[in-house]
Amino acid sequence: MNGLPQRVPVRAHHSEPVLDVVVPVFNEEADLEPSVRRLHTHLRETLPYPFRITIADNASTDRTPQIAARLAAELQEAEWLRLSEKGRGRALRAAWSLSPAPVLVYVDVDLSTELTALLPLVAPLISGHSDIAIGTRLAPGSRVVRGPKREITSRCYNALLRSTLAVGFSDAQCGFKAIRRDVAARLLPLVQDNGWFFDTELLVIAERAGLRIHEVPVDWVDDPDSRVDLLATALADLRGIARIGGALVRGTLPHAGLRRTDSAGPPGLTTQLARFAAVGAVSTLGHLLLYAALRPAAGGQVANAIALLVCAVANTAANRRFTFGLRGSGGVLRHQIRGLMVFLIGLILTSGSLAALHHAAPSAAHSTELIALLVANLLATLLRFLLLRAWVFRA
Repeated sequence: MNGLPQRVPVRAHHSEPVLDVVVPVFNEEADLEPSVRRLHTHLRETLPYPFRITIADNASTDRTPQIAARLAAELQEAEWLRLSEKGRGRALRAAWSLSPAPVLVYVDVDLSTELTALLPLVAPLISGHSDIAIGTRLAPGSRVVRGPKREITSRCYNALLRSTLAVGFSDAQCGFKAIRRDVAARLLPLVQDNGWFFDTELLVIAERAGLRIHEVPVDWVDDPDSRVDLLATALADLRGIARIGGALVRGTLPHAGLRRTDSAGPPGLTTQLARFAAVGAVSTLGHLLLYAALRPAAGGQVANAIALLVCAVANTAANRRFTFGLRGSGGVLRHQIRGLMVFLIGLILTSGSLAALHHAAPSAAHSTELIALLVANLLATLLRFLLLRAWVFRA
C-alpha cells in the first residue's frame, strides 16, 4: 500500500465545511441542546472557516433523537446521524467516515474542555503541520478541575500506557481530538475497538506508523453528572491494552503504508558508517570507563558484563535515532530485544578474550586486560554494525 501523500494546507477560501465537529451522544436529553447551541455560537464567532456540527446518536432510548433532529432542522450547520448500536468509537467511526470535511473533530457533549482550545487544536491540521491533534489534561499548561477518583484513574491509565505500550502522547482519553480526513480514511479500518478504547488504539497505531501527533494543553472541568461506568470502562481498556501489547510483541500491529511520503528516509551507508563509528567510539569509551570503575569491587568478568549491558542498551537507542534515522516509539521494544541478542554476541567475544588472556597469562596487568578488551570490542563493533543494519533495524 502506498504511503500517505505530503501534507498540504487547507485552502484559505473553502466553500464546503473545513471542520466537521462530531458530538457522539447516548441518552443526553438534558445536555444535548444547550451544549450544541453553545458550540454552534462559539464556532460562528471564532472560526474563520465554514464548519459543520454532526450529532452522532448511537442508539439513545430517551428524547435525544428528537432533540437532535430538531437542532439539525433549526441550525443550518448542524446534522444528525442515527446509529442503531452503542459505542463511542462506533459513532466516531461512522461520522468521520461519512464526512467530506478535510479536518474532523470530536468533542464530548458535556463540553468539559474549554472551547477556546478548539482553534489551537485544529490549526496544525489546517496548516498541514500535523496529522492528529489531541487535547491533554496532563501537560504543564493545562488547568483541570476534577475529583480525586477520576484524577487518579486518568493518571494511572496514562502511566500504564506509557509503561506497557511505550506511548509518547500524554493523554489518551481526553474527549477533545482532531484528525485530517486523509489520515482518518487510512486509520479507521485498522482500529478494532468500537467503545472507549477507540481513541487509544487509534493513537497507538498512528504513533507507531510515525504520524505526527500535536498536543494542546486544555482547561478542563469534570462533569459531576458523568454516567461513565468506570469499572466496566477500565476492564475494557485493560483488555484493549493486552490486545495491542500482544500485537506489538508479535509484530502484527497494523500500520503499514501510513508513513508520509515526505518523511525522511534512512541515512545512506556512508552516513550510517560515520554515525555508527561516532556512537561506537563513545560506547567503547563508556564501556572501558565503566569497566575500570567496577572491576575492583566486582571482578573482571562481572564488571565487563555489567558495563557491556549498560552500554549496549544506550548504544542501541543512540544508533536507532542517529545512525538509522528511526523516530517515535514504534518497534522500540523489538529493537532493544534484538539489540540485547547482539549484546550477547559481544559479551561472548569480550569475555572470551579475557578468558583467553587469563589462561595464557594469569597475572596479566590491568592495562593488558584493557588492550585485549579494546581489540575484542573492535571486532564486536564491526559485527554489531552488520547485524544492526541487516537485522535489528531492518525495515
